Amino acid sequence: MTLLSKEEMTEAFKRWKKANPAPVSELDYVNPFTLLVAVVLSAQATDKGVNKATAALFKVADTPEKMLALGEEGLISYIKTIGLYKNKAKHVMGLSKKLIDDFDSKVPGTREELMTLPGVGRKTANVVLNVIFHEPTMPVDTHLLRVAPKIGLAEGNTPETVEKSLLERIPPEFLHDAHHWILLHGRYVCTARTPNCEECLIKDLCKHNS
Repeated sequence: MTLLSKEEMTEAFKRWKKANPAPVSELDYVNPFTLLVAVVLSAQATDKGVNKATAALFKVADTPEKMLALGEEGLISYIKTIGLYKNKAKHVMGLSKKLIDDFDSKVPGTREELMTLPGVGRKTANVVLNVIFHEPTMPVDTHLLRVAPKIGLAEGNTPETVEKSLLERIPPEFLHDAHHWILLHGRYVCTARTPNCEECLIKDLCKHNS
C-alpha cells in the first residue's frame, strides 16, 4: 500500500477545503438528541432515507421524553421504511430512557458515556462528538473504510486501524472537518462501482492508479 506523503496529504485537504470550506452532516436534525437518533437510524441505511423518515418524526418527538411517550410501535410507524427498523426502534427507546435516567435528558459529551447508550457504537459516538461538540474525531463509516486506504490517506482494513491512521496522518488544521470531506468524496466522487475520476479534485495525488 502506497501512502500520500505529508505534503500530498496537506495538498489534498487544501483542495477539499477550498471547494467546501464548511462541510456539514447530511443528516437532518434540530438538536443534539435528534442528531443522535438520526445517526443511530442511519446504520446500514442512506442519509436520504433517514431524512425522509425523520422529517415527520422530529416534529412530534424531538426530546427523550417525547420519544418515550410516542412508544416503540409509534416510532416504528415513522421509521419502517428504514432497514433494521425494529432493532433501531428498540435502541432509540432504550437510549431515550437512559438519557432521562442517567444524563438529565441531555446528550453526554464523552465517548465513554455516549457508548453506554443502546445502539451507540464508536462511530456513532464520534459523529456526535464531532458535529455537536466540535471535537476532531474520525467516525469511520463504510465510505471512509473503503476510500481512505484506497487513495493513500491511511493504512488499515478495520474501522479502528483506519481511524488511528487518519488521526495520526491528517494535518491538525484539517482534522475537525476531515471526515466530512472524505465521506463526501467517497459518496459522490470515488464511488464503489464507478468512481468519477474525471471530477476528482485529487486525481493527480491519488495512489490507487499510480
